[in-house]
Amino acid sequence: MPEFIFAVCQDCGHRRPFAVRQVTCPKCGSEFAEAEYPLDAREGLLAEWRNRDIGLRRFGPLLPLREPERMITLGEGDTPLIPLDHIGQLLGHPKLYAKDERQSPTASFKDRQAALAVSAMKEAGLTEAVVSSTGNVAIAYAAYCARAGIRLTAFLTPTVPADKMRECALYGAHIIKATTSYDASKKLALRFAEERGLFYDRGLRSIPSLESMKTIAFEIAEQLAALEQRPGAPRYVAPDWYVQSISGGLGPIGVGKGFRELHGLGLIDRLPKLAGIQVDGCAPMVSSFARGLATAERVDEPRTRVSTLATGDPGRAYERVKAYIDAHGGAMLAVSDEDGFRAMHQLAKLEGLSMEPGAAVAFAGVIKLIRSGVITPDETVVINCTGHTFPVEPEVLGQQWWRDWETIDTPAQTGSLTPQAEAEGMPAAISRIDTRVRSIAILEDNADSRRLLRRVLQAHSDFAIHEAADGQAGLRLIREQRPDLIILDLMMPGLDGFGVLDALRADEGLRGIPVIVVTARSLSSDERQRLASQVGAVWQKGEFLDDDLLVEVERALK
Repeated sequence: MPEFIFAVCQDCGHRRPFAVRQVTCPKCGSEFAEAEYPLDAREGLLAEWRNRDIGLRRFGPLLPLREPERMITLGEGDTPLIPLDHIGQLLGHPKLYAKDERQSPTASFKDRQAALAVSAMKEAGLTEAVVSSTGNVAIAYAAYCARAGIRLTAFLTPTVPADKMRECALYGAHIIKATTSYDASKKLALRFAEERGLFYDRGLRSIPSLESMKTIAFEIAEQLAALEQRPGAPRYVAPDWYVQSISGGLGPIGVGKGFRELHGLGLIDRLPKLAGIQVDGCAPMVSSFARGLATAERVDEPRTRVSTLATGDPGRAYERVKAYIDAHGGAMLAVSDEDGFRAMHQLAKLEGLSMEPGAAVAFAGVIKLIRSGVITPDETVVINCTGHTFPVEPEVLGQQWWRDWETIDTPAQTGSLTPQAEAEGMPAAISRIDTRVRSIAILEDNADSRRLLRRVLQAHSDFAIHEAADGQAGLRLIREQRPDLIILDLMMPGLDGFGVLDALRADEGLRGIPVIVVTARSLSSDERQRLASQVGAVWQKGEFLDDDLLVEVERALK
């Protein structure tokens, strides 16, 4: 990572080199920081965006990665800006556009967040992570963690649609259904991560997550400029309004930062107004803004069928959204669930855009703002069409792909944690979640092969995985951990796989541990005969599928 990328504390102003694992300010302890780039030094690179790579990677000069060209990607970014001609005609507003994030790999704008956050995790050497989510974040992180070889545990509330839970589980994430509100489930996820020393993604408090959202602003400014199609037109144009539904606030805050950076570079001449739309059954930002409050009053019991927007305690996100609107103009508005569902139907029928309810809420808000005259016909409006859901067939996953979270003395319908649950029930329940009672040692010198084997195993069951990159280290690991199963490569530096097998056979305490050989080596008949008496199975790399290996693993562990 270039040494001139800093994390700047938003409370005391302390500047430190950005590091994924350092989540608090060393000076004041604050968890809130923003990345700082020397914008003047980057202007030349930004001018080359259109000639650099594709997707998010082309914005590498303004992303917190050492090697943005090696970003974990599934094709996120470069989503189209679609004119809403028919809705615009009905409303008498010709300059409405949808930023169609439904076309992201897992069908939501959270793919941008997952791509950058998971890439940063991988650069930092992390192999496990924890998230809490109302659906889209968990799905996106599950997909990108699968590609990166990172084990993901996702805390989801019961209000998350079953289809979204199945989608998340399909990617191999480990699902914990927390029978609490979303705000409470975040506390549970954080405690779970802290007790196990795992990385917990903090959303708005995460610099990679926040930085990912500004790529939406970069693309919008390019796309609006391209739509002008006239000689001498600017290469970047800001809309008059950027509109998005708000839950935790990460999206609008990150997009606003993107427009600020473009303005700082002199690439746009103004900043857009911001409209944040919430549902009236969970609108802590809207109600607090209307009353002129400096901090948000939380909603303890969200009452909405739009689960992705059921964040009752926005915390500092409200202050940052309010600060942007106070400085650059905008509005905050609440619409009903029914308004959102109606907008879903309208956009599908008239524009061919089928979207999730959380996205439709933003469009319902725009309709109200236009009809009330807040948005005028001459203004250009871009609405973030944040996502689209689709079902996953239950038969694909089979049974019991989640684990239930049960809080003590906390009725599920209250959505809150009692003091007794906080003090006694939570730690006890957390300690019962981890069911990784079987352990597997992987002895493999190739890092990519280890990552693949780990992913196959972790996506199948809660195995405790131990790894070693050579035979000597592998023997030490086996003696220390006494695993239930060994997956062994034959070609390793120093002590090879045959030497490991001989050492195991010579040790009375280790010879009973089952071994599966996975190797790229072409074996002679003598070598196969030698292995037959020492291992349970031999697999040639490239000649088996994950299901084949898992059948052998289960057989060996019985």
